[in-house]
Amino acid sequence: MQMDKNPAIPDAAAGPAVYRQYARQWLRANLPAHMRADSADYRTPTLDECRDWEAAMYQAGLAGMTWPKAYGGLGLTLREHLAVNKEVGALAMPESVSSIGKELAGPIIQTVGTEQQKLQFLPRILSMQDYWCQGFSEPDAGSDLARLRTKAVPEGDSWRIDGQKIWTSGAAKAHYCLLLTRTGTVADKHRGLLMFAVPMDTPGIRVVPIKSIDGKESFAEVFFDNVVVPDSARLGAPDEGWNAAIRVLSIERATNRMYRAWRFECELRQLIAACKSDPQLAPLLDDGHTQRRIGEVVGEIDALKGLVERTVRQMVAGEKIGARGSLTKLYWSECHQAFAALALSLVSHVTPRSSALAQRARKHFTTGYLFARAETIYAGTTEVQLDIIADRIMNLPKDL
Repeated sequence: MQMDKNPAIPDAAAGPAVYRQYARQWLRANLPAHMRADSADYRTPTLDECRDWEAAMYQAGLAGMTWPKAYGGLGLTLREHLAVNKEVGALAMPESVSSIGKELAGPIIQTVGTEQQKLQFLPRILSMQDYWCQGFSEPDAGSDLARLRTKAVPEGDSWRIDGQKIWTSGAAKAHYCLLLTRTGTVADKHRGLLMFAVPMDTPGIRVVPIKSIDGKESFAEVFFDNVVVPDSARLGAPDEGWNAAIRVLSIERATNRMYRAWRFECELRQLIAACKSDPQLAPLLDDGHTQRRIGEVVGEIDALKGLVERTVRQMVAGEKIGARGSLTKLYWSECHQAFAALALSLVSHVTPRSSALAQRARKHFTTGYLFARAETIYAGTTEVQLDIIADRIMNLPKDL
């Protein structure tokens, strides 16, 4: 992907305001029109186009912000990371095709991986050479990781793995799987869990795509049948898998895709612009119920921004977020799902005589509504988040 001439990446001491201005200038100058969902030139980008775009962002200093320089990162703080995320969210650009690697596998490898594993995996994640998938959920376990059954048995200097994972996003394109297994029995619950970095081309791994309601095959079932991996694939010590998984989930719920509130705002602008562009849709904006709901959405966006910014301040100050990550996950998923329903109710009035902008909005927000149905399920269901909040934050008794 050919990029325009760009200013130099800001010095680490420049601060988040300077970095945000740099990110805004670079993104707006280089994001191709055909990759902007709000552009008349938009078309669904290919996997290679998304890879090249993200690789270009990395080369421009807009990825791996907080990762150590020794592993390909920039060694900056969450403040700069958030500053860039605000500008990423402000544009209707594609979601990352390497979010599992950047937001889950990378942080967990930095936390429990060996030095050799960090040097092997981390730079390749940032440079978009390797894709990852996350092998956590199982057919009989779902969000309850204490019930997973995929078994890892030691055999000399290797491990033999048998089991099944489900709802594994990106499994068909992944080079590695961040795999959570059990070394004991299901009765051990949180004990005896072990995590691996498993190459997806290892003999015995079978990927079966699952077609979702939007017609895509973005996730899959993954079967492990006598899969043998070396001990060097193990991430962390035996019996450390539960703590490692909790770290992954707290990261996922509290810090991943910090741009969500700003992307949410971008979508709202896109929806209103589409309605205003069409004589049939414009009167809908004068409806009292619609105006109240849009006002609520604006308030929800501001609240989510505040929640994200407070989380960053706390983490920069050295506080551990832990269970509080569930508050962010619960809030954004429920609010965005409700927004998707509002958007669908408006664009459903689009007809063949509507404006081109309205036609594009109908396609975009219909697809968005279907995808949003999963937002209260993936990364931990709403019910799981409520249980965590009640138990670990509010300390409510379990027998109520």
